[in-house]
Amino acid sequence: MKAGMPTILLFLLLVLCLWSFIQPHDMQVWWTEMTSVFLLVGILIFSYRRIAFSNTAYCLLSIWCAMQIIGAHYTFELVPFDTISQLFGFERNHYDRVAHFAVGLGGIAIAELLWMRRWVSTVRLAALFSIMAMLAIAGLWEIVEWLYAEIDGGEAGQAFLGSQGDIWDAQKDMLLDALGATLAAGIFLVQQRAQLR
Repeated sequence: MKAGMPTILLFLLLVLCLWSFIQPHDMQVWWTEMTSVFLLVGILIFSYRRIAFSNTAYCLLSIWCAMQIIGAHYTFELVPFDTISQLFGFERNHYDRVAHFAVGLGGIAIAELLWMRRWVSTVRLAALFSIMAMLAIAGLWEIVEWLYAEIDGGEAGQAFLGSQGDIWDAQKDMLLDALGATLAAGIFLVQQRAQLR
């Protein structure tokens, strides 16, 4: 696989990061939200020579990174998402929900890694375990959000939590993570079937 697509995506994300860093709504929230982006991108860069994912996986991971970077700039609750909200008659900003779906899309990289390293015996198991792994990550993330909000105790904590008054926010977020992971697993299976032809 050529390095072209990952390099282009990395460049686009860096440009988006620079934009996001300029006068964000809340600098504390920006750093908190961006930590996961820096961590993921750092891991992908340093492991690239040993573990190269498909261009599809890099694209899906980049969608989540881009949404996270935009959310960091505005805070997820304040991202300009009015057109979608008005179109469907939503009372709250659902940008966060779409971003959680995008988190689930990253499950394709887990499936590819499991199959690439032959840590599972079939592509179907790789797909299944990728969904399970994303559910575990989703649950862990909701715990991190809750702990951060508790420790911070202020506006930054509430902005990071992003529940917008919905008592079922964590459960709905995890559902969207699971749906995104299920789609990613399906894409992975289709890719593997296509490679066998």
